[in-house]
Amino acid sequence: MNVILGIVFFICGSLAVYLYQKKKYKNFTEEDFVCELIQKSFFKSKNATHTEHKIVKELLKSEDFIKDLSLTAKLKGMIVGYVLFTKVKIGKDTLLLLFPIVVASKFQKKGIGRSLIEKGHLMAKTMGYKGVVVYGEPKFFEKFGYELASTYGIFPPTELEKEKFFVKELKEGSLKEISGEVIYPKVFFEIKE
Repeated sequence: MNVILGIVFFICGSLAVYLYQKKKYKNFTEEDFVCELIQKSFFKSKNATHTEHKIVKELLKSEDFIKDLSLTAKLKGMIVGYVLFTKVKIGKDTLLLLFPIVVASKFQKKGIGRSLIEKGHLMAKTMGYKGVVVYGEPKFFEKFGYELASTYGIFPPTELEKEKFFVKELKEGSLKEISGEVIYPKVFFEIKE
């Protein structure tokens, strides 16, 4: 009898969870799914501020947002990867900032992140952008042709370490005349946990 009762409670509990999830996701937009993926991806990261999803939500509404450079990877209709390139300023020049790059944990190491980044680079180059900056781990971004930004005379906002700040020229020589401190969108420094 206890076994049957346990099975009934398990089935009822599973059904309740299923109905809750169905209701929760019913009104989700693509933006909501992207932000949830970002939040889950940064949850266990040691270097995360845990505001990344909030920053992206604000960037998607900002004047620095470029719709064509907000790229998702989908598998069977589910978003499994995301990359965003947003406008940043260096003096009078506009470059792009790569933030974030996320891939659902089950789908990492399958080339999804690489594909999104390379597609974004190609699209940005076609759109006439000169370069992309990124803040992150050297070993990861060097694989995509990123170099230490300080060698170009390009520096991060003072809040960030210059040893983790990189740049990629989208056309050879396109960064020759560009130098100075990158001005990030304000949202990066306004949103707190």
